[in-house]
Amino acid sequence: MNSIRYDFRSDTVTRPSAGMRQAMAEAEVGDDVFGDDPTVNRLEQRMAALLGKDAAIFVPSGTQSNLLALMSHCGRGDEFIAGQQAHLYSHEAGGAAVLGSIQPQPIAHQADGTMDLAEIEAAIKPDDNHYARTTVIALENTFGGKVLPVSYMAQVADIAKRHELGFHLDGARAFNACVALGLDIKSFTAPFDSVSICLSKGLGAPIGSVLIGRQDLIDKARRHRKMLGGGMRQSGILAAAGLYALDHNVDRLADDHRRAKTLAEGLAAYPALKVTMPDTNIVFVDVEAELGQRFTSFLEKRGVGMIGYGKQRWVTHLDVDDDTVTGALAEVAAFFRG
Repeated sequence: MNSIRYDFRSDTVTRPSAGMRQAMAEAEVGDDVFGDDPTVNRLEQRMAALLGKDAAIFVPSGTQSNLLALMSHCGRGDEFIAGQQAHLYSHEAGGAAVLGSIQPQPIAHQADGTMDLAEIEAAIKPDDNHYARTTVIALENTFGGKVLPVSYMAQVADIAKRHELGFHLDGARAFNACVALGLDIKSFTAPFDSVSICLSKGLGAPIGSVLIGRQDLIDKARRHRKMLGGGMRQSGILAAAGLYALDHNVDRLADDHRRAKTLAEGLAAYPALKVTMPDTNIVFVDVEAELGQRFTSFLEKRGVGMIGYGKQRWVTHLDVDDDTVTGALAEVAAFFRG
C-alpha cells in the first residue's frame, strides 16, 4: 500500500479526475487496429492539427513513441544522435539498439541542457561504408525540466537540413515548455519531422503518448507499432482521457510551475540543500553527502516521496496543491530542526 502523503516522485503518478473518468466511460469506441475507433481517430487528428503536421498515431507509452520514431527514421545499422542524458538514449532500456538495430551516438550536454552545435556536426558520419549512417538528430525539450531555447532548436534544425537528416523531438513535456514560454505548440514544434508527446505526465491522462509527424513516418510507425505489440483495440476509452486532458489540463500547467518555484525557494532556505531553480515543474536538489541518505529516509518515513538521495528530483503535478507543498516543506523543516 502506498503510504506517501506528499508525492513528488513524478508527474506520472497523477490519477484521472472525475471529469476525465466520465469522459472515458462515455467514449465511443471501435477496433483501432482496423482504424475503426472514432475517439482515437479524433485524438490523432486533433494532435496533428495542433502541431501543424500531416498525421499522428496514439501509442501506449512515451518509450514506444520514441522507439517508433527512431525506427521510422532509421534502418538497421543506421545511427541517431542524441544527448548523453536524453531519455531515449539513457532511460529506454536500449530499445533502439535491441529492437531497431539502430546505433546511438550520444553527445555530452552543456550546463543549460543543450548540446554543443559543433560537436553535433562533428558526430555526423561521412558517406563511408566503414561507418553507421547518421540518419536523425533527436532533441528533448523540456530536458530535466529545463526549457531549451527555440533559437537553439532552430540551429540544430539547420544542421539536420544541411546534412539531409531527420529531426525528432522527444517532447514528453512539450506543453510544459510552451506554457513556460507563452508559445503555441505549433510554433514550438515547427522545425521537427516527428514529435513525441506524453499524455500521462503533466497532462494527467492515465496512459498514452502520441507520435506526430510527416505522413510517411507515421505510416511506418503504424506498421512498427503492430510489430512491437502496441496495436490496441477499443482504445478510445484511453484516447478520451487524452482529449479531456487537452481541453482541461494544458493551461493549468502554469500552476505546477508556480508550485515548483515555491517548493524550490522553500528548500533553498537550507544551506545544506543546493537547489536548481526550475523553469517548469521539476526541481533538482543536491544534498551534502553526509546528509543525503538520512534526509531522504526521514522524509520517506514522514510520507514525502521524491527520487534520489545525494541528488534529488522533486516533480509537481496536478495532484500536488498548495497544501501539499506546504506540508512537504514542514517535514523538511522538522528534519533540520532535529
